[in-house]
Amino acid sequence: MNAGPELENAVPEKQGQVGGFRGFLRRLGPGLITGAADDDPSGIGTHSQVGAEFGYGLSWTFVLSFPLMVAIQEVSAEIGRVTGAGIARNLRRHYPRPLLWSIVALLLVANIVNLGADLSAMGAAFALLVGGNIVLYTLAFGIICVVLEVVLSYPRYASILKWTTLSLFTYVAVVIVAGVPWSRALKSLLVPEIQWNAAYATALVAILGTTISPYLFFWQAGQEVEEQHRHHAKPLCITPKEAGPELARIRMDTLTGMAFSSIVSLAIVFATAATLNAHGIHNIATSAQAAEALRPIAGQFAFAMFALGIIGTGLLAVPVLAGSAAYAVTEMVGVAGSLDSKPLSARLFYGTIAATTLAGSSLNIVGIDPVRALYWAAVVNGVLAAPLMLVMMLIVRNPKAMGRLTLSRRAAALGWGATIAMFTASIIFFASVI
Repeated sequence: MNAGPELENAVPEKQGQVGGFRGFLRRLGPGLITGAADDDPSGIGTHSQVGAEFGYGLSWTFVLSFPLMVAIQEVSAEIGRVTGAGIARNLRRHYPRPLLWSIVALLLVANIVNLGADLSAMGAAFALLVGGNIVLYTLAFGIICVVLEVVLSYPRYASILKWTTLSLFTYVAVVIVAGVPWSRALKSLLVPEIQWNAAYATALVAILGTTISPYLFFWQAGQEVEEQHRHHAKPLCITPKEAGPELARIRMDTLTGMAFSSIVSLAIVFATAATLNAHGIHNIATSAQAAEALRPIAGQFAFAMFALGIIGTGLLAVPVLAGSAAYAVTEMVGVAGSLDSKPLSARLFYGTIAATTLAGSSLNIVGIDPVRALYWAAVVNGVLAAPLMLVMMLIVRNPKAMGRLTLSRRAAALGWGATIAMFTASIIFFASVI
């Protein structure tokens, strides 16, 4: 960041702050939750399909996408913390309204469909474990997520989300019992096994689309604003002397969250490559199908862990999807909205959370196949992600928004690299389906 001479005299971390590993864990927050939410049930389905269809052949893409994820999510977080406002509010302040409206409209469509796919996967996974009606379970999970977001205070809710990230370790457990040939798997991280066909190109784009998603941008920016209010702090553009430790925290938090996300994604690919692909199963449409297919190959333990992981990650990702929509809508119209607000004082915010979650959970009831709809959500995300990243890069380089804390040239190079990669992925995607 270009903070000028103020950063040379940046204030040290607060006295009495817990050090060591315990202090490190305490300082994790928006970045960790964002990274974990990236491995939502629909993402698990995508990674399962990649592992089943291509084995270890696309593992190298996670090495490629990791620095891009870190760069753009750090940009998102810095927008929130430096300006004291989310992405939509910054768009409202500095850019044409039609651009803001179109971005938020596309975000809502994509989020509702993603919510439908995630909730449906959670319902299907629960039905695999205990039997029963998938539609009822899907609705029940949707209602549970809404109630938790509305009833709990922000500190309590943020703590629950943080602990829910542990559910992703179930996929590490699956890898341990999956019989992965580690020499081949690790080699695939560095040596690409490229195939020149439409299926491979589509899978490549799907991986980028599930790791770099617009709802994660809005969520992490919004969470940084929440944390600022929680600690009664001012935006860093007003107090640039405090920027040093805060930007270091954001960098560490984001790096940890994105590393966590990438490791779990690779664990899913490795597990399904070592089991499903190795046994000739190459077509997996949903994460629940992946769990069911694992049962006869990897055993009951792997099946149960995979299914439980779908439910746990869904309980984390659904609130993030709905919350990002709520941040975008309230900022778009210029009204207050926060997870720390009382429901009656933030009706639009909580109303958006309830409406998007219940709309997503109702897709099965009205006869819309959420798996098929997810394909179109990927199209919307592909259309939205690259232009939104372009606008975000303009924001972090704009002194009117960021004050003296505009993004440094080095960090901007990474951000622009991620943006160019997403534009390229979108072009490849559309070229492969036309």
